[in-house]
Amino acid sequence: MRSLARCHRRPPTSTDVHEETAMPDHRKLGRELGLFDTDPLIGAGLPYWLPDGATVRHTLEEYIRAAERRAGYRHVYSPVLGKRELYELSGHWQHYSDDMFPPMDLGSEDLGSEQVVLRPSLCPHHAVIYRSRAHSYRELPLRMAELGGMYRSELSGVLGGLTRVRAIQLNDAHIFCTLDQVADEAGAALEMIRRAYEALGITPARYRLSLPGPGGKYVAAPEMWRRSTALLTDVLDRSGLSYEAVEGEAAFYGPKIDVQVADGVGRESTLSTVQVDFHQPERFDLHYIGPDGARHRPVMVHRSIIGSVERAVAHLIEEHGGAFPAWLAPTQLVALPISEPELARAEELVRRCGELGLRAELVGPERGSLGARIRAARLVPYQAVLGAREAADGRVALRLRDGRRLDPLPVGEVLARIGALVRGHGAELWDAE
Repeated sequence: MRSLARCHRRPPTSTDVHEETAMPDHRKLGRELGLFDTDPLIGAGLPYWLPDGATVRHTLEEYIRAAERRAGYRHVYSPVLGKRELYELSGHWQHYSDDMFPPMDLGSEDLGSEQVVLRPSLCPHHAVIYRSRAHSYRELPLRMAELGGMYRSELSGVLGGLTRVRAIQLNDAHIFCTLDQVADEAGAALEMIRRAYEALGITPARYRLSLPGPGGKYVAAPEMWRRSTALLTDVLDRSGLSYEAVEGEAAFYGPKIDVQVADGVGRESTLSTVQVDFHQPERFDLHYIGPDGARHRPVMVHRSIIGSVERAVAHLIEEHGGAFPAWLAPTQLVALPISEPELARAEELVRRCGELGLRAELVGPERGSLGARIRAARLVPYQAVLGAREAADGRVALRLRDGRRLDPLPVGEVLARIGALVRGHGAELWDAE
């Protein structure tokens, strides 16, 4: 098929869009775009999501859940509270209590009381879920995933926007497997991270092998640390990825691979992670029945593809300046009737978008001139202009966010091609066939 784009002026590049809208701090841009906000009455480090931000968050969560299902993960839900004894058993209380909220006393002295805490991590809950049923080696690797809430008692001075919060929605998963399966599972997690970053338009700053450092609160198990480090080093070497080994950044129970991203001024943060854990399977006495009929200890691989939803969205806001990939954009198409007589056709277009699962909005002539409405919708991937001729012919003149204008096309063809691009989670706005 011929190329459908015709240029009336130099189309702005993605850099132009970014320079026009991007801010060095996602907090300002996020508020201007109506994505999220904070209020002192709710509390520091506890942002709330506005409708457009909630749409971005929901779409991101559904993307990662679908990717996990395709990769053989089973999803669970677990409580955000747990007894203090749970975290004493896991080691969090001994090694991580400074970052946890204080325990809450439930019950009474007469009837018996117990202490519960807001969880700082999902892994103890998943260990308990695993051990609630008997498992055979034939079930392994068992991949358990959850988009779950956890809570960190961060100091007020380090809180900011979405990057450092006290209530976190984490894309977490734990793989229970044999020792021989660890390398393949960790490698597959790295490949999932690569594909997600490609769909989201994220470029890693570097890969880091995070090791223990002097003076840290680490589990004293030298042999476990040696085995875990050797496994992760082998995974990174086999992947062909360039990485740096850094001391002092390990989890308290083991080393990890951290995928670092950087903001516009070069500040790094960890977005994704892969960890190998021999410690918690031992603490929770996890086991499976091997082919010899005996009990064996599984290895626990922790992995997070996009890390916390809050930090991921913060990075995406700054990375794209609000011009999100089409599949993630809060509004994917805006219908722009030139005048009142085209309103009915524009309403029909928006209705058809909704039936196809596309997020569309009608912006009519009462909102200003066509030029003003196009400028206001500059971050929307697709701008569908309907004049008298297009309305009569059942066509639409499509303008792309990057400045390209397409020849009028049948509405059905336009929506089918946009729908295919959105479902494919691609970075391109249009495929010229």
